[in-house]
Amino acid sequence: MHPKIKPAMTEAQTLLCILGLALITLITRAFFFMSEQQWRLPALIERGLQFAPIAALSAVIFPEIFLWEDHFSGLLMNSKIYGGVAGAAFFILKRGQGHAVFGTIVVGMLTYLPLHLILGWN
Repeated sequence: MHPKIKPAMTEAQTLLCILGLALITLITRAFFFMSEQQWRLPALIERGLQFAPIAALSAVIFPEIFLWEDHFSGLLMNSKIYGGVAGAAFFILKRGQGHAVFGTIVVGMLTYLPLHLILGWN
């Protein structure tokens, strides 16, 4: 490190911060085990939590598909869109049958890779 640049935190402060965050995480996650009563969430919250995985997945995947270098990448020559559509179609066709998720990944990548690597699409 350059001698004139002062670090924002010392090593001791960084270690103390990490230990404090670990303790807070442990307490908040173990909080539900400390009570002798069984915890029950309201039905509306339980129903809402059923959609949490798909919402989180959408929040991660959609920007990756539709953005390229921080701007909208168009639809015509976007290999990610074609891979996503092919994977989604496979999943819809095979839903309820075995290995639908693995097949979705394989079909999506088999569509995406030639378009991206050979044709040079985004």
